[in-house]
Order: sequence, then structure tokens, then C-alpha cells
Amino acid sequence: MATGRRKIAVIGAGNVGATCAFVLAQMKIADIVLLDIFEGFAKGKALDMSQNSNVLNYDGTITGTADYADIAGSDVIVVTSGFPRKPGMTREDLIGKNAEIVQQVGTGIKGHAPDATIIMVTNPLDLMTYHMQKVTGFPTNRVIGQAGVLDSARMAHFIALELNCAEEDVSPMVLGGHGDTMVPLPRYTTVGGIPITQLMSEDRIEAISARTAGGGGEIVKLLERGSAFYAPGSAAAIMAEAVLNDRRRVIPASCHLTGQYGLEDVYIGVPCILGANGVETIFELDLSDSELESLQGSANFYKGQLKDILGY
Repeated sequence: MATGRRKIAVIGAGNVGATCAFVLAQMKIADIVLLDIFEGFAKGKALDMSQNSNVLNYDGTITGTADYADIAGSDVIVVTSGFPRKPGMTREDLIGKNAEIVQQVGTGIKGHAPDATIIMVTNPLDLMTYHMQKVTGFPTNRVIGQAGVLDSARMAHFIALELNCAEEDVSPMVLGGHGDTMVPLPRYTTVGGIPITQLMSEDRIEAISARTAGGGGEIVKLLERGSAFYAPGSAAAIMAEAVLNDRRRVIPASCHLTGQYGLEDVYIGVPCILGANGVETIFELDLSDSELESLQGSANFYKGQLKDILGY
């Protein structure tokens, strides 16, 4: 139960941030601060959620603000601020616009919550996570990107639909960048412990992998105005809770690599243990040549963009 001593800040009160804050409130684990450059927007959503406390039985405080001083003392900070994708836009089209926002947010976090662990959601995810680490100068284990939880959840949903089975029995594994270069791993994806390679044809697995990679774009197209927020916001909340409660969850996340998978100084989706210190351990899976090539291709694509567009 929230005691007032533990605090999670969610920066960006749009659909993803508000969903994240709402899910966290129902977890009853911490007080929540919702920060947005539009103060009324943050305060209004926080007040709306607070008025739900009696209905959904949570008792931590939810406050809205535009002042970074109010995030002081936060244990975990979820960053969702940025422009959402519009139809026809790739995640990469957002780089220039969102890099400026991350610069401002990172400066605010560094000044007021220097001991926090940061969960990044802003797209393009892997690039903005790298950018945030550079802006704050935080240890790389305390700046983590939310991608694999969402991508894996999408893959799990499509597998459950295909097999007409319970979603909770699906354990998917998706590596690589959060975008069209992501690398679903059917060999490491199981249902009730059975690899999906034994449960469905190669054609169906390929179709599901392709739909997973285009999962966000499919929703953008359907909505016409805006992008996905229920699953991304919830996935970020799950990661924040894993850090706050030192759950040591084994999940795929965008982590800083230092030689694993033959990759150096890049953030990319890999399986890790998430606990009180942020990324506690990175697991290096035994990949086939083609899987490793896909992962390295994904990472090198982002390394090129880091250099060409962000100047790293």
C-alpha cells in the first residue's frame, strides 16, 4: 500500500502517460505525480483519477503538475512525452521533434530526481533511450527502454488468437529495435512450455512475426487520429513496478549493450532481469546466424541514425 514514502513520476499526461498512471494507481504501490507542460491537462487527469479512488479502492495520492520540482524524491520515472505517430509516419520520422523534448525532460530529471530509474516510452524508443542516458549522464542500468514487453504482448495476443488458447500460457520473446527491424524469436517463444515451432506452421509463424513488427502501425492506421496507448502504458507500468518492488522480472527491454551479441554502445531490445538497480543482468541467448544477423542489423540501423541525426 502507498505510504507516501515511495513515488513514481509519469512525464507526459497524454494517452500513454495517463494510462500508465491509471494502471499504477490500481497497483497501490506508490504515490503518483503526473507532469505535463500543459499544467491544466496534468491536473485535470490527476483529479479525474483521484476521484476514482473510492470506486477502485486505491489510496495513494495522484497529483498533476508542470513543475519539475514536484518529481523530487521519485524512485522511478516513466517518460512518455513526445509527439505521437500520425498515419504514414514511421517512428524514425519523429526523431528530431522528440529529441528536443527528451533534452528538456532529461534536464528536469537530472536536476530534481538524480537517483531515479528512468523507463523510456518516447519513440523512436531505442534512440530516445540512448539520448536520455546521454542527457542525464545516469548509469546505463538506470535508463531502460520499454519495448520488448509491449512487442512480446502483441505477439502473445496473436499467438493466442491463432491457437485459441489462454493468453497467460504464452511466453513470447521479441528482441531488437522497437520498430520495423524488431526480431521475433519463435524458437524461444513457448505456449505452456512448448515451442510454437511445434504448434503451428512456418507460414503462420512468419505471418504472426510480421504482424507483431507492424503492430503499432496497424493501430495507427485503424485509429486514424493517434496511436496505441492502453498496451504501451500498461507495459511501462509493469516495468516501473518491477523496479520499485525489486521483482527481478525476466523481460525483454531496450538495454545498453557493452559487447553482448557483438554490439557496443547501443540501446537495443534484449532479455534482462529488471529489479531495484534497473537492469540487473543482460542475458545473451544462443542465436542462429540469421537471428544474430537480424539483431545486429536492427542495432546497426539505429547506430547509423544516432550518428547521422543525433550526432552521437
